[in-house]
Amino acid sequence: MIGFLRIIHVAESRRLMIQCNRTRQCGFSVQTAESSVQWSDSVAPCLDSHAYGAMLRRCIQKNDPVSAKAIHCDILKKGSCLDLFATNILLNAYVKAGFDKDALNLFDEMPERNNVSYVTLSQGYACQDPVGLYSRLHREGHELNPHVFTSFLKLFVSLDKAEICWWLHSPIVKLGYDSNAFVGAALINAYSVCGSVDTARSVFEGILCKDIVVWAGILSCYVENGYFEDSLELLSCMGRAGFMPNNYTFDTALKASIGLGAFHFAKGVHGQILKTCYELDPRVGVGLLQLYTQLGDMSDAFEVFNEMPKNDVVPWSFMIARFCQNGFCNEAVDLFIRMREVFVVPNEFTLSSILNGCAIGKCSGLGEQLHGLVVKVGFDLDVYVSNALIDVYAKCEKMDTAVKLFAELSSKSVVSWNTVIVGYENLGEGGKALSMFREALRNQVSVTEVTFSSALGACASLASMELGVQVHGLALKTNNAKRVAVSNSLIDMYAKCGDIKVAQSVFNEMETIDVASWNALISGYSTHGLGRQALRIFDIMKDSDCKPNGLTFLGVLSGCSNAGLIDQGQDCFESMICDHGIEPCLEHYTCMVRLLGRSGQLDKAMNLIEGIPYEPSVMIWRAMLSASMNQNNEEFARRSAEEILKINPKDEATYVLLSNMYAGAKQWANVASIRKSMKEKGVKKEPGLSWIEHQGDVHFFSVGSSDHPDMKLINGMLEWLNMKATRAGYVPDRNAVLLDMDDVEKDKRLWVHSERLALAYGLVRMPSSRNRILIMKNLRICSDCHSAMKVISSIVQRDLVIRDMNRFHHFHAGVCSCDDHW
Repeated sequence: MIGFLRIIHVAESRRLMIQCNRTRQCGFSVQTAESSVQWSDSVAPCLDSHAYGAMLRRCIQKNDPVSAKAIHCDILKKGSCLDLFATNILLNAYVKAGFDKDALNLFDEMPERNNVSYVTLSQGYACQDPVGLYSRLHREGHELNPHVFTSFLKLFVSLDKAEICWWLHSPIVKLGYDSNAFVGAALINAYSVCGSVDTARSVFEGILCKDIVVWAGILSCYVENGYFEDSLELLSCMGRAGFMPNNYTFDTALKASIGLGAFHFAKGVHGQILKTCYELDPRVGVGLLQLYTQLGDMSDAFEVFNEMPKNDVVPWSFMIARFCQNGFCNEAVDLFIRMREVFVVPNEFTLSSILNGCAIGKCSGLGEQLHGLVVKVGFDLDVYVSNALIDVYAKCEKMDTAVKLFAELSSKSVVSWNTVIVGYENLGEGGKALSMFREALRNQVSVTEVTFSSALGACASLASMELGVQVHGLALKTNNAKRVAVSNSLIDMYAKCGDIKVAQSVFNEMETIDVASWNALISGYSTHGLGRQALRIFDIMKDSDCKPNGLTFLGVLSGCSNAGLIDQGQDCFESMICDHGIEPCLEHYTCMVRLLGRSGQLDKAMNLIEGIPYEPSVMIWRAMLSASMNQNNEEFARRSAEEILKINPKDEATYVLLSNMYAGAKQWANVASIRKSMKEKGVKKEPGLSWIEHQGDVHFFSVGSSDHPDMKLINGMLEWLNMKATRAGYVPDRNAVLLDMDDVEKDKRLWVHSERLALAYGLVRMPSSRNRILIMKNLRICSDCHSAMKVISSIVQRDLVIRDMNRFHHFHAGVCSCDDHW
């Protein structure tokens, strides 16, 4: 503290309180006045304006605004003995301390002001009306010099009012300061913020003596506005003009190189940086980190990072974020621990990044520990950190905690809403996702393409065409429907809701098509069993600019498998490896096993499984088991089942398939043995369910269910359909009933299968004008229901669409789209 400070005696406290009352009139708080207890009114009665100015300057140097206020109190008590020079110093102290109200009060009460007073006030955030302040300066007749213009230009930019900087450009030119490098650099920065690159360039050309600051400013202007190639040309001009690059120009050169994708040039810039010893500069270091992480070269990026100073949080945060974005979540966690060990305090960006890594890696435990740290360091109220926390809990399937955090947010951003909606949608909670979507709309949230994509994904998972159409209409109304992500979600939604024609029309109307668009359409055709159409779309895609990826081939192979296109499927599989260099994953092998097995080539399918370079999954063996059963190959079926149960001893589907195989062979003792084994191991068979949507409500049916309010009408419709189908030549396939009962009971049981109950309800309640009836089923459709649906589609003259666990079946005029291959 300054030398003449001393502790005031108790006897002087009454006099100090009188001083507190006087300071209230000047706009100071009582707490501020009371801080002057360390000052005596008689400690140095001979202090003049010059001495007070020197003391105030020391307060600024020591960043001690409280002492500056105390000095001011002492000055007021003695009758405001400061001259203009010292008053400007006091004003500067308030501005630099961020005491905006005190600075404005002092400025307004100054008996005289000069341009230094105005410039000082403009350097803080006290003035929110920069135009009015400048007009007042001009009206009072103060000198307009380069320092005044530069300060006001910076003030306009800092208050996000850069677009009015042209208002100062005219007097600058009139007074001849446009050739001044100091003023020119400020003008260039202002026009850069506005995006007026040509105007900034004309200002640059008009500067007579260009210094390195001016060159750095115009280079930054070009880079920040995307003129990367021009900025590199200017960089060459700067070198020819005799200027050596500094940390700012190196940073600009790196950004321009990355923007152009000129990574070899950027590495050359790195060489120049090493020669000039700028690699330790934080700004340049972050630019180099950006370069190597953009290249995906995390090892070189880490080497650059290790050579940088470790006392700044920015490079730590940058590396943690990039590790997470590139999938190196463990490395990001290790780096975060290192950062804490060297006592670097994380900021909101650091915490958001490491939480993002926890979300990607689904690290629930670490996420909870970080949650504690967030609360401890006081970032729990930061919306970005809170959103990252919600995402962690959502991706770790702890939606209750995620929703609780969401509810506690005082200010929810659209990202907050999207995180919860996406969380529900990813967990298959489509109904809850749509409920949150409706809540967001009720709260007038400006929903984005992410919101619409998630809502459409929820509609697709529920196969709710009616809701999907409503979301589509809202997307059109808000001009989001043309966005690529939303269009892709629309293709997927319509395809999964059974209308591949509308999905195709959405695709045809897209202005920009990416690989996800092609994949969604190909997958849609494959799911509908239209393998040849999927191959046709694939051929068109190969002729376009989009290169197929692993998901593309997965869709094509699935289509070939569903349609029984054995030759085309094998050619596609070989082309994926040889022509496109894509390594097959377990899903690709599963499609090939299903394709070969259903085509009767069980030996070839088994050889393919044995040749897989890694451990086959349950899905691969399940595909082999299903194919073996279709071909009545008990040996392969037993082996497949054994392999599945080694991996998952409680795999329900395996027990069911084996039971069905023995039941089909009328080996009831084996059926009983399997059921006993299931009971002992606590394995329960998933009940068959079918559901149909009507007027926004979903109606569920199970085999033989009788609790629906329209059951009498449904039974009446079933009797009528049975009679009409029998007359049309329908013969029940009793092998589809895998129970030991007589033929009459089997016939009765067939007609109360869940999909037939759903169909009967649709025929009863849906008007005949509604030509298409969509039914969803959680299991595979049986052979008898498949035959019955073909006959019924001719009787009722409607299109019947059934989506079972594997694919769509379109029944029209007695024919199914699968050509009886499913």
